Amino acid sequence: QVQLVESGGGLVQPEGSLRLSCAASGLTTDVRGIGWFRQAPGKERVGVSCISSSDTTTTYAEPVKGRFTISRDNDKNTVYLEMNSLKPEDTATYYCATVRNVQHCLAGDYWGQGTQVTVSS
Repeated sequence: QVQLVESGGGLVQPEGSLRLSCAASGLTTDVRGIGWFRQAPGKERVGVSCISSSDTTTTYAEPVKGRFTISRDNDKNTVYLEMNSLKPEDTATYYCATVRNVQHCLAGDYWGQGTQVTVSS
């Protein structure tokens, strides 16, 4: 059974930083990657960044390029999202999910419960 558990959200001031973690278990070999997605109030859930399970391929949405960095620690079965220079428009619930297409950061079947990120002074 696939399980994804996010942590690391919180309240941060503009231009601040946060690191989100996604601890994964039960992953099967057909999982292409892990991604981070976010949903702001009243808006659709969108892809933020994805990372391949088998190579170094990563993708980023345009609004976060140069500010966010995705990485993985295979020994810990954990994927991280380092978020720097945060803006109020980054405020959202962040979810990690399995990914069926890393190049287009398309979510698969399994999701975590989400962690709230609020950027405000």
